[in-house]
Amino acid sequence: MTSVTSPLAGRVIGLSAVPDPVFSGAMVGPGTAIDPVREPSEAVAPVNGIVVSLHPHAFVVVDEEGRGVLTHLGIDTVQLGGEGFELLVSKGDTVQRGQAMVRWDPAAVEAAGKSPVSPVVALEATTESLSDVVEDGDVKAGQPLFSWK
Repeated sequence: MTSVTSPLAGRVIGLSAVPDPVFSGAMVGPGTAIDPVREPSEAVAPVNGIVVSLHPHAFVVVDEEGRGVLTHLGIDTVQLGGEGFELLVSKGDTVQRGQAMVRWDPAAVEAAGKSPVSPVVALEATTESLSDVVEDGDVKAGQPLFSWK
């Protein structure tokens, strides 16, 4: 069982509310999404593991059971070309849950015309393999989002 915790503080809105059909249709995988607090913050690792993919706007951490969790900071934020994002780890690093991964400012993302809504997705998972999925309410970084069995 993998417990996935929130990489951000904000309001959980669920994947179906993400303003992007690839995420809202769970084409990337099941999970949930966070509408982050509009202040400069650090996105943290949602699980213990190895950073296998790292971009200014997104990262994947794979845990010891081989389960990859994607955190995507905002929608269409790749178009910002890394502007407003600061990487705090490197690809290949071993990280602990709650460790700062990327520093960013959701308000600046919004000011640039992009949604700061951030999907947190279980890669290569089925909807049935997730339980206790949080889809609404306020969340702090490090609080449980879902369990993956």
